[in-house]
Amino acid sequence: MENLIELKTEGGVLHHFLPWLIEGFEILAAVIDIAAIILLLIGAARFLTGVTIAEIAKKGPERVRRTNRERIELGRYILAGLELFIVSDVIHTAISLRFADLLFLLMLVIIRSITSFFLDRELEQLKKELGDD
Repeated sequence: MENLIELKTEGGVLHHFLPWLIEGFEILAAVIDIAAIILLLIGAARFLTGVTIAEIAKKGPERVRRTNRERIELGRYILAGLELFIVSDVIHTAISLRFADLLFLLMLVIIRSITSFFLDRELEQLKKELGDD
């Protein structure tokens, strides 16, 4: 029984008996982080390309309309990236087994959820303005 108490304070059963599994989860979380970053970079590149084309090729209301469409696309990429970062944070917290990490995760999820909510709301408003219901 005393050994189990020591394991709980030193990182838990998984850390002691299955360190390769913990390392695998850490690698998986890192891969998810990298995928989220790549997704955000792809979204940013597409946004910059689309806005540049709209600025060069279009005039007046059509330019604004096209720019707003690009904003919607970028917002989708950002929302997807945020979701991936949340998955990664959950994995990190699950393998760390520290209360401070759990509180940090809670704060991150709240901040990211609020950001996602308002971004999604703004995207819906843009869709309505464009008539893309």
